[in-house]
Amino acid sequence: MPKRGSRGQRNKLSLTTLLIGLVSLSVLLTSTILLLASYQSKRQSLIDTTLQLNYTNANKMSQTIDSLFRSMRTSLQYSAKALSGTNEMSISDRDEYLDLLRNSSNYFNSMAIIDGKGIIQNVSPQRLGTAGKEVNTIAGVDISISQTPFLSEPYRASTTGRLIVIMTQPYFDGKGHYRGVIAGTLNLQDHNVLTMIFGSNNVDTEGSYYYIVGSDGKILFHPDRSRIGQDVRANKVVQKLLEGKSGQERVINTRGVEMLAGYSNVPANGWGVVVESSNAMLNEQVSGHIKNILWYILMPFVLLLMAVILIAHELARPFVFLANLVNKIGKEKVELPERKPHWNREADLLTKTVLLALADFQKHTDQLTQEALTDSLTGLTNRRNFENTMDQWIGEGKSFSLIVMDVDKFKFVNDTYGHQAGDDVLRQVANVISASVRPKDICCRYGGEEFVVLLAKTTVKDAYIVAERVRKAVAIGEVNHGLPITVSQGIAHFPSQARSSDHLFHLADQALYKAKESGRNRTVIAELQ
Repeated sequence: MPKRGSRGQRNKLSLTTLLIGLVSLSVLLTSTILLLASYQSKRQSLIDTTLQLNYTNANKMSQTIDSLFRSMRTSLQYSAKALSGTNEMSISDRDEYLDLLRNSSNYFNSMAIIDGKGIIQNVSPQRLGTAGKEVNTIAGVDISISQTPFLSEPYRASTTGRLIVIMTQPYFDGKGHYRGVIAGTLNLQDHNVLTMIFGSNNVDTEGSYYYIVGSDGKILFHPDRSRIGQDVRANKVVQKLLEGKSGQERVINTRGVEMLAGYSNVPANGWGVVVESSNAMLNEQVSGHIKNILWYILMPFVLLLMAVILIAHELARPFVFLANLVNKIGKEKVELPERKPHWNREADLLTKTVLLALADFQKHTDQLTQEALTDSLTGLTNRRNFENTMDQWIGEGKSFSLIVMDVDKFKFVNDTYGHQAGDDVLRQVANVISASVRPKDICCRYGGEEFVVLLAKTTVKDAYIVAERVRKAVAIGEVNHGLPITVSQGIAHFPSQARSSDHLFHLADQALYKAKESGRNRTVIAELQ
């Protein structure tokens, strides 16, 4: 189970991650704000431009329709005047005259001459077959009574059932007596002069189209022919057209769709032209614009992010290095690396200062560690370090021999010559032991006048040779006052004689006891039990 501290460390953010995240977040937020601002600005600009363009188109179309209807009215007036001066014109001549008039101007889908009694005298084209029929009223207006120019609202003709608009002009004889009317019709559901001028009125690729409403609020022209004749007075734009107003605005049409509308009134007939663009299509255009911007900024953003990651790594590198170094020093002995200069002034100064502080700290730590593991009198390893080393070797299954030795009659030396002399004896014995063994062997002052030696990978026979070398070297040496010194020693081996540190030390200690009982100044090997 992991320690609580290590789990907490894993949950913390590294400096590199923090720098990369901070800069990336800043770039993303900045880009998002710019994109949102660009989206709103572009959208509003498109809305304003579309509204203005639609109004301009609607105004041009209304002017065209106004001019067209004035020309149509003028054409009928001219024809009525011509008819007034031709009392003796035959029926066939009138048929030819109507055909010429209709085909030369293309203003009307059909034309007719109706006398004051409501009888159709002539019709063009003749294939309609309505000549001779009686028409008392036109769009609810009594021909025999109404002797003024007239433009009807859209209505369905009784003869064809088609939705039409009719324009009439009365004509009189030379004495001013009312003789009838000359009439022209526009078939709203067929090809007519308006479709010739403005085209088929399909919805374009940007979702824009136009439609025309009459003075009664009914649709006269629309890209969806099924809507011709539909009453759309509920539309706010149409309401303003019926009030004779022109302008532009965002509007929800009668089908609940948000549109950008430009509208203009036609003075000649009270009609209105509406040019609309779908707001949804505009939003799609803006979204496409934003997508293009995203594609344009994607590569610079990736390059910027890579640069940020590189710079963040370089900025964080000395701090990460120092953090890892301090963490290792707290757990194990670490050799301080050579300081490398950094391009960032603060990072370079911090690295230099921390390395100097760590070097000083490690020096003091080494001194304290050495003091904690060393006997202050003899300079040999102390008992704690000896026991740790022996337990480690046993845990690793390493073969070694243990020598336990004791200075003979040390109490006599202390009592006779004083403790200073006793200390000199202990130092002398420690020096002899250190000089008689290998550097990898462990020499220890175990306590008082007792010493122990750990001989790595050494058999009992070889350990006996080393012990005898120590004993003889001590015996021929002299300390202050010319005092002869001897030692007694016991030897045991791991793992041939013992399987634990306590048992091993017990065997060596028993062998030492036998050496002392046998007369001192000798070495005894523990017996195999």
